Amino acid sequence: MQTLSIDIETFSDVDLIKSGVYAYTASPNFEILLFAYAFDSDEVKIIDFASGEELPAEIIEALLNENIIKSAFNAQFERICLSRHLNKKLTANAWQCTAVQAATLGFPLSLDGVAQVLGLTEQKMKEGKELIRYFSIPCKPTRVNEGRTRNLPQHSSEKWNDFKKYCIRDVEVERAIRKKLSRYPISENEQRNYILDHEINDRGVFVDLDLVARAMECDRLHKEDTFTEAQRLTGLDNPNSVAQLKQWLIENGVEVDSLSKKAVSDLAKEADGEVERLLNLRLQLAKTSIKKYEAIERAVCPDKRVRGLLQFYGANRTGRWAGRLVQVQNLPQNHLKDLTLARNLVKSGDFDTLALLFESVPHVLSELIRTAFIPKSNHRFIVADFSAIEARVIAWLAGEKWRMDVFATHGKIYEASASQMFKVPIEEITKTSALRQKGKISELALGYGGSVGALTAMGALDMGVAEDELQGLVTAWRQANPNITKLWWDIDKAAIKAVKKKTTVMVGKIKLQYESGIMFITLPSGRRLSYIKPRIEPNKFERDAVTYEGIGATKKWERIETYGPKLVENIVQAIARDLLAEAMLRVAENGYEIVMHIHDEIVIEAPLNFGSLKDVCEVMAIAPTWAESLPLRADGFECEYYRKD
Repeated sequence: MQTLSIDIETFSDVDLIKSGVYAYTASPNFEILLFAYAFDSDEVKIIDFASGEELPAEIIEALLNENIIKSAFNAQFERICLSRHLNKKLTANAWQCTAVQAATLGFPLSLDGVAQVLGLTEQKMKEGKELIRYFSIPCKPTRVNEGRTRNLPQHSSEKWNDFKKYCIRDVEVERAIRKKLSRYPISENEQRNYILDHEINDRGVFVDLDLVARAMECDRLHKEDTFTEAQRLTGLDNPNSVAQLKQWLIENGVEVDSLSKKAVSDLAKEADGEVERLLNLRLQLAKTSIKKYEAIERAVCPDKRVRGLLQFYGANRTGRWAGRLVQVQNLPQNHLKDLTLARNLVKSGDFDTLALLFESVPHVLSELIRTAFIPKSNHRFIVADFSAIEARVIAWLAGEKWRMDVFATHGKIYEASASQMFKVPIEEITKTSALRQKGKISELALGYGGSVGALTAMGALDMGVAEDELQGLVTAWRQANPNITKLWWDIDKAAIKAVKKKTTVMVGKIKLQYESGIMFITLPSGRRLSYIKPRIEPNKFERDAVTYEGIGATKKWERIETYGPKLVENIVQAIARDLLAEAMLRVAENGYEIVMHIHDEIVIEAPLNFGSLKDVCEVMAIAPTWAESLPLRADGFECEYYRKD
């Protein structure tokens, strides 16, 4: 099949990074400046739109022809921009993305990053960023530039020629990457997932702009009132100033090393009187309740929908989706009993009553962020998510029978875990009992080799667990789950053996394999996780450990150390991702329109007279052929605005 490689350069007065490609192209000032292309291995050509050239008929025909593959790095950008330029929606059916192909192998998410790691002869031009700043975004009017607000080709023919070379080079680099990675094509199933991802992002989700505007107004007025009260209380010009505030606290008998959120919160619990009030005011001033409202406002399109919220294969190690723009993957939870009342008060502008009825206005605004997402007229949301998906997957992988029995019946894993750990009949463990709390925190913290530190980080001490009990919880959980504990170290040994001996090792349903300088872990779905240039090196305990190259905690390309429990975490989360992907395909095939998904949860916008929660949950609970014995369950609710149940 013929392949058309593409790279474009564009202009818009909307910030692409902050607002996303959909809002970027919706601007009336959006335009494509340059279009570089090549069929198969032909020489790269360029069309200079900004200088009056137009797309040849054969290129327009190729863009519309679904029998010709269109290939680009971050192809969603090219597809959306060209759809706007042609005033015709181009579906993702015939598009392939080299960025996704690279991500499936664990490479960086940037074109220059992939080219550098692969050591290609063709490298991205370093001048590109400065040329993009010059031609692709508005400039400040100055006396020197005669007051213009953007730079055109005639303002610097030398830079414009460089910009054209830069655009051509990007096609050459993209094509070189595709050739280098041709041994590892995107599977048909992953391409189906990729196409569905485009459909979901294209659809977007409707937002309540009235709520967004009122929430931001409420936050502004509340901060002004809070700042004024803090000034009146302290007599300071700027009670936000760390230096001024520390001095005021010293004068009031309180010495502090830090005014971090945690330090202030801890101090406020011990203080009283004016000091306690001032510390609580500072906490309110520091709370960023409206960042996501601002993000929604920046990214919203003219039809009041926000698009492009999800990035396919955004999580490098597991292939999970990543949040973009509004970051729906980490929205604050909502626990307010009177959520609808609070929402109505904000929408109506009745901020005084809101402050009267609710203890913290910033906290309320934070909890209402989810509710800014609403279905369009005559529709409702169906929200459904997998129940305890990671706990089910790890039990299935390890063959932990008692856990499988729990998930095949009542599903009360926290109670059952406490029962196994403390040898107490499950009937005696109620929802409010201390044993259930210990079972719950153990389940959340210890599944991937976590120990005392993991329990502490998960908040065990705040939940009332005594520090001297922590090690006992670790021991009890591992004794109750011998097959899971064994799986960690079986995977650890298998990874070391696969890399050391450059061979293939099976651990139950998982295959670990060394191939061409990469350690692959093949999941039951057939998808492979990739660990580049693995080596065996001594860890801090002087034991053999696998290290590999990837994007680490520093967000840079570096050597990363791993071990059995961490690899099991990657495997389990990757399988959970594959289950979500398969479920979304089935849900879509049943006529439901997905508008977004968050971790293991699907949000559907459905007409009032179409479908049901029961139907969606039943579809999601169908195990794929590669996981027939895995007991899946989905639960959910229907609602008139997005929320947590």
